[in-house]
Amino acid sequence: MPLACSRSLFFMTFIAGALALGVSYYLEYAVGLKPCDMCLLQRMCLALLTGAYLTASLHGPGAFGTFVYWLLGLFCSLAGTVTAWRQVLLQCDPDCAEISWTLFDLSIPEWSLLFFVAMMIQGGLQILRAVWIATQRPLSGESSHRALAGD
Repeated sequence: MPLACSRSLFFMTFIAGALALGVSYYLEYAVGLKPCDMCLLQRMCLALLTGAYLTASLHGPGAFGTFVYWLLGLFCSLAGTVTAWRQVLLQCDPDCAEISWTLFDLSIPEWSLLFFVAMMIQGGLQILRAVWIATQRPLSGESSHRALAGD
């Protein structure tokens, strides 16, 4: 059951990443916002994250492969978080960057930062879950079912 659960989580995170990529392309081509270099770097991190999760959902890896895919996603999220955070800091300086679009008073890099942080938290929790499950398995031929007190 844990593999089916992780496979569906991979698929849901792929859908979230694909939607975020779709929004970025919509803002570029339909709205006419020209992305800067940092936006393109964040888009590349998002594309790598989305591609890794699509591959994982199609592959349906075992326990070790699941751990590797979550770790890959965590690194992509971390890279996206760092670039989005840097861009948010640059936008705080009035001479460095111009904010051309907002939604609920948050700029595109701030939304990107929120998304990457959420993906980083989710990936980190899944890695901790995988480590927890791996440490709970019996090491020898002993049963994985705990004996009841009445046995």
